[in-house]
Amino acid sequence: MKKPTDPDGFSVSELLGLGSHSARKSYYPELTARMAELENERNRYKWLFENALHGIFQASMSGGLRAANPALASMLGDASVAETLKRCTTLEALFVDPCDLQRLRRRLAREGRVAGFTTRLRGRQGHEVAVSMTLLPKPNGGEASLVEAFVADITERERARRRLEELNAELEARVQARTRELEALNAELRDARDAAEQANRSKDRYLAAASHDLLQPMNAARLMVATLQERPLAPAEAELARSIHLSLEGAEELLTDLLDIARLDHDRIQPQLDDFCLGELASQLMAEYAPRAREKGLSVRQAVGRWRVNSDFRLLGRVLRNFLSNACRYTESGRVLLGTRRRGEAVWLEVWDTGPGIPPDQRRVIFHEFHQLGASRARDRQGVGLGLAIVERIVTRLGLEVRVDSWPGQGSCFAVRVPLARGRPLPPCEPPGPAPPPVRFAGQPVLVIDNEPSILVGMGQLLRGWGLDCHLALDVEEALEACPEAPAALLVDLHLDGPDTGDALVERLRAHWRAPALPAVVITADRSDAWRQRLRDAGLHVLNKPLRPGKLRVLLHGLLTHDGLA
Repeated sequence: MKKPTDPDGFSVSELLGLGSHSARKSYYPELTARMAELENERNRYKWLFENALHGIFQASMSGGLRAANPALASMLGDASVAETLKRCTTLEALFVDPCDLQRLRRRLAREGRVAGFTTRLRGRQGHEVAVSMTLLPKPNGGEASLVEAFVADITERERARRRLEELNAELEARVQARTRELEALNAELRDARDAAEQANRSKDRYLAAASHDLLQPMNAARLMVATLQERPLAPAEAELARSIHLSLEGAEELLTDLLDIARLDHDRIQPQLDDFCLGELASQLMAEYAPRAREKGLSVRQAVGRWRVNSDFRLLGRVLRNFLSNACRYTESGRVLLGTRRRGEAVWLEVWDTGPGIPPDQRRVIFHEFHQLGASRARDRQGVGLGLAIVERIVTRLGLEVRVDSWPGQGSCFAVRVPLARGRPLPPCEPPGPAPPPVRFAGQPVLVIDNEPSILVGMGQLLRGWGLDCHLALDVEEALEACPEAPAALLVDLHLDGPDTGDALVERLRAHWRAPALPAVVITADRSDAWRQRLRDAGLHVLNKPLRPGKLRVLLHGLLTHDGLA
């Protein structure tokens, strides 16, 4: 029997050649089974087509939709498939953007199939749906433009994409706004930093000027007091001179500590590492601290040994001076010892005393600024407690190690570990001898140049008291007038009136007298590394203000003795 869906002209049975009754009778069971299978397959595909989650349609690329499934109709907002087919008689009626349709046709002609093509389809009442479609050719006789399309609704994906773009735009706008805020804040911070740096420079200039102005009168006072102390005085006047000396010494140490700790905190001090003999440093320290210890009735000695180390001579000396100063200050009776102890490739420089000792819980806090043991009352305070804070900063800068051992009621040991010298072989150094006793000079002529009259007065009295023939001058003209011939030594202030500095003045005077080896000492309140290095490169000796008479006496003794004049 012919079914309504069979092609016009013949039934399925006739097409199979089974039109006769005999043939149908012979093959009927098998044909029935095969046709049942075909019907089941047809029904299965029909079920899949009608119940698919994605839209499916069949269309002619030159015409309109031929078939569609309910999912497509629902996607486009149509009430039924028939409404979709009626509305989309042409593909132009289905696609929102004609350009998309043209691109689709070109790709299909070029590639044969198209996958993942994104576009917008026109739904009911102008509703637009974002989709991703895949098109496959479906040849059907002579109509080669027939295609089947599988359509996925990507509205949510597009919405998410647009939202992501919006969020990215918002984020970019916020980043730009935040960047502008940070740039403005950075500009403010740069202005604040520049202002702080300017304030620091102003503070440094103020400290330098203030320290120079403070040290000048203090230097003159120290010289005059030193002159008094070397003269025979009645006991009451001697005690008064001693009290003035101690007060000036305390003020000098306070000012020096404040300046040094400010320079260390601002990296104004740069280490100059070199190999040197510890004996040379020990000799200077003994010459400086032996008189101070003798005044207090202490025994001071050294046992340094024949060691060469690698460090900064001046900064290491500053550390040991703090150790010795504290030992002499806090030890009421007994002795102070500067010694060495080798451990591997380094040597420990140790300062021992028989002072009151330090409790175990205080051995770290003593390195804090303004901390002093047993100084709860003003009358017990000595200095301001910056010495060991300076020590800690210096050893950190030099990469050294500090150790403190103490026995309450018996004494303490402060030690610093310094590496031994390496590299090229160096001759061993002789151990330092005892500190030289105070000497009197034999009338050698010494020229002192300083622009402060009070300092000239104090220097003149002090040097003449030592037996020197002292000539005084405020400038180079007075110097040449006072000394037509070269003296045995020059003592010159660094900062004088006018353009000349002390080093330039020494050079001019040496050239005038044709004495290039004339011993010269530059005395200055400027403790900067730049000046120190400049004077060192010029081969000049340097002493800092306030001048320590003991150090000056030892230096002059060495210079004049070296030249065979004493």
